[in-house]
Amino acid sequence: MYAVIKTGGKQYRVVAGEKIKVEQIPADVGSQITIDQVFMVGEGESVQIGTPVVAGASVTASVVSHGRHDKIKIFKMRRRKHYQKHQGHRQNYTEIRIDAISA
Repeated sequence: MYAVIKTGGKQYRVVAGEKIKVEQIPADVGSQITIDQVFMVGEGESVQIGTPVVAGASVTASVVSHGRHDKIKIFKMRRRKHYQKHQGHRQNYTEIRIDAISA
């Protein structure tokens, strides 16, 4: 069984037992979270598509860890204008493990 969920403004296709890195969620490590925004649930040939969410469907996950992604380097330059700008960014993330998908 798989599901398409929305968290942090992004959509993810998840399967039970899978670990994914999502935008930072304010939850303690080891705690259980429930994601209610489930757009699609599928199992084999049967697929339920929501309008916009599937009624009564939810995904239960547990928080594995918090961390920061690798640094992204931003470099802006205008030729012949003596303008250069260096910038870096590290995005926070929460790693979750999908425990159960209930439709």
